[in-house]
Amino acid sequence: MKLNKITPLVFAVLIATTYSCSSETEQKLEPRNWELVWADEFNEAAGTQPNPTKWTYDLGTGSNGWGNFEQQTYTNRPENVSMDGNGNLVITARRENFQGAQFTSARIKTQGIFDQKYGKFEARLKTPYGQGLWPAFWLLGNNINEVSWPQCGEIDVMELRGQLPSIINGSIHGPGFSGADALSGTYGLQNARFDTDYYTYAVEWDANKIDFFVNGFLYHRITKSEVQARGEWVFDHPFFMILNVAVGGNYVGAPNLGTPFPQKMIIDYVRVYKQKN
Repeated sequence: MKLNKITPLVFAVLIATTYSCSSETEQKLEPRNWELVWADEFNEAAGTQPNPTKWTYDLGTGSNGWGNFEQQTYTNRPENVSMDGNGNLVITARRENFQGAQFTSARIKTQGIFDQKYGKFEARLKTPYGQGLWPAFWLLGNNINEVSWPQCGEIDVMELRGQLPSIINGSIHGPGFSGADALSGTYGLQNARFDTDYYTYAVEWDANKIDFFVNGFLYHRITKSEVQARGEWVFDHPFFMILNVAVGGNYVGAPNLGTPFPQKMIIDYVRVYKQKN
């Protein structure tokens, strides 16, 4: 999603109903025997902050808006990130003056706590909407502090432009295919929006490919050979998870007077699996 990259504002849109599945797609799916290894169901009482044994935070404005000219300050306040008491974690973007920024939000991550090489990473959530809102569920290589971005690799399980609430993107970034040149796939809904209901977003990742799913529907596959034709495959080490709602930035543009605030990303669960031998 978000480190020192500029993403183009136009993608080819694959329109598909959420629960459809073609025989061609079914033929692409190999049988998998998944074992749950990590999960957060967010069942704590209302106002509870994310479990510190599972999550930590990115805080502040970041250098140059986290590399994307984002306009929010990320905080760890309950007003920006806490449980709703109904089995959900809520990340709330607000229009308010705070630490020199006009907006606040939250960005939580498992860096230094949990990471995994390969497997299935999924989250069930409802997105916010509105011009300039940028919700995402994504992964970064755990060696980012040693090799920097994009050498560490990045997997965007889901990101959405709030002004296009019926379209999500799944992408990867690495040496030779980062920023505007990311390898990306797009999934669109017909007569529905991602902010009006919960959808499950997932990647299944192994040594040879990364598959992208919405509600179990495989809409995009990126193979190792495809990556190596563009640059370096940097997806053979552990990655950690990130959930956030950015405000503004290269990917979505700035919010306007018509953007409604506060806006919420409501997360039902996050689960990680590994494949049994």
